[in-house]
Amino acid sequence: MAKPDVGDEAPDFTLEGTEGEFTLSEHRGERVVLLFYPGDDTMVCTKQFCSYRDATDDIADLDATIVGISIQDMDSHRAFTAKHNLTTQLLADPDHEVSEAYGVYAKRLNAAKRTVFIVDEEGRIAHRHANFMSVTYDDVEDLREALAKLPAR
Repeated sequence: MAKPDVGDEAPDFTLEGTEGEFTLSEHRGERVVLLFYPGDDTMVCTKQFCSYRDATDDIADLDATIVGISIQDMDSHRAFTAKHNLTTQLLADPDHEVSEAYGVYAKRLNAAKRTVFIVDEEGRIAHRHANFMSVTYDDVEDLREALAKLPAR
């Protein structure tokens, strides 16, 4: 399966999350930021999600629904969220079906590669950015800039 890119219809999915079940297609009419990441409680992932927690007001100003997705299960996500008091909903993709559908699953590492997708109001991928070797991440300002480049609602 080819990995989806800008302009393509975003693969729909339903995953269990730290704030309940999340179905992408139920968020039509909104911009949705999908933050694929390698793993709970790892150095860069912890820094990434703590940075979003520390910028809660700035995140709210983005006018987008933001979720993190990794292949860890809900127990791992709940522990990660509780340990760091995280504010971003984390979705569990333990069978890595969603990560594979988005072309970000690294079989050799058994992890999702750190990649940001922005899905527009019509359910199409409007932005895609992969972070080389997953050692950096898109911070709030990066997300703001990416959202600002999209056509006005």
